[in-house]
Amino acid sequence: MTPFFLSQVLVAVAICFDLMSFQFKDRRKIVTCLFFAGTLISSHFILLEQWTAASLMVIATIRYLVSVFSTSPKLKYLFCTASVISTVVTYSGLASVISCFASIFQSIAAFNKDDRRLREFMIVGTALWLIHNYVVGSPTAVLMEVLFIFSNLIGYYRYYYKSSAAV
Repeated sequence: MTPFFLSQVLVAVAICFDLMSFQFKDRRKIVTCLFFAGTLISSHFILLEQWTAASLMVIATIRYLVSVFSTSPKLKYLFCTASVISTVVTYSGLASVISCFASIFQSIAAFNKDDRRLREFMIVGTALWLIHNYVVGSPTAVLMEVLFIFSNLIGYYRYYYKSSAAV
């Protein structure tokens, strides 16, 4: 099995966690699923030798685990700073810049107490990861981000449009 093929298999499994994540309303359950997906996705980027993305996903995995227990704004800034430092250290061009901005948006999302705002910031971050994954040539990761956006939008609809229409 080639490293590329294995990387795509890991992302395929991560898709399951990503799809589950935004079908929950509770932000703790959302970020717990994202923690498990992040572990697989960071391994995917390691196999592809995309070091900025890999380091940012390791940071994201830790960020999601921490954000299960705290939404402190101080932690949000800590993880945003860690993302910028990691990007500077591993910089390899446009893909690094795109993934850094994606990570920053998702850090803001993870430490947002309001699950509605969490979803909105995650959509922006996910769109940037989608562009990144296209640039680095990972088709399964592109599919994962597309599905993640749709899952997020379905959850958003269920909790904020459908429920308000019923009132």
